[in-house]
Amino acid sequence: MTEQQGIIYQGFPSKEELLKIPGVPSKERIKKGPVACIECVQEIPCNPCEEACPYGAISVGKPITNLPVLDEEKCIGCGTCIAACPGLAIFVVSVSGEKAEVSFPFEYYPLPNKGDEVWCVDRAGKQVTRGKVLRIIKSPKYDATAVITVEMPAEYLDDVRSIKRLERGNK
Repeated sequence: MTEQQGIIYQGFPSKEELLKIPGVPSKERIKKGPVACIECVQEIPCNPCEEACPYGAISVGKPITNLPVLDEEKCIGCGTCIAACPGLAIFVVSVSGEKAEVSFPFEYYPLPNKGDEVWCVDRAGKQVTRGKVLRIIKSPKYDATAVITVEMPAEYLDDVRSIKRLERGNK
């Protein structure tokens, strides 16, 4: 018996689901600099990302159950959409040589500190590599969602989507 995979079975998108979504930028665009990566796979009534983007790079349109489409040429990777997504499905990614950066929403405490070395995890929460915290943004407009940026080896860019939660009392 094969285990069913995908967002509704596992809580994170399967590789097959990720291949079908219109919000993932091309490898060529990623090499040009920071760009949003929208891993939204559920056709539900939702469009905060479209409203949040000051550059018009994300469109949901009508009906509101459409998956968000990324116009990778309009996106400058500002990250405004990251915390706007209630499904925590938007990341900003970039690669430069041997290093890559991923910015992601993080709703756990304690938060790491800039410069900390942390475990980077994949969509399932599995540790994949060590990374360094470059930035932590806690803007009032983001409500209670912090946006963390980590740097890690470029080979893990497609896998890293968060960091391992830190234990309370230990940063």
